[in-house]
Amino acid sequence: MKQTNQPAVKNETIKKPAAKKDNRSPYVTRESVLMLLSDDEVAAVATAETATRLPEGDEYLDMEQLEQGVQRAHNKKTPMGRVLPKKSIHQDTWNKILKQLPARTEVKAKVA
Repeated sequence: MKQTNQPAVKNETIKKPAAKKDNRSPYVTRESVLMLLSDDEVAAVATAETATRLPEGDEYLDMEQLEQGVQRAHNKKTPMGRVLPKKSIHQDTWNKILKQLPARTEVKAKVA
């Protein structure tokens, strides 16, 4: 058998840095969102639900269609009984909620 002068090579697994994990769930429940609200925010949302509609351009989440992400109110009637208006909760809470939503969350603006 012929010997070579090459150094022995170890079979090692090279660990590559892991990609940053996206903690947003593809399925967010109404209950998990409501758990983030303070008592004052729950009261503000309940008061907002009594309105007939949101003012034009106000941002909101449809609690029965969270996968649609942030939406903007426009001339069509907004389903007030299932809406979480952005203006009814603190910005910190809104940001926590958005972190739970699927990554493709975007503001939908109606173009006239």
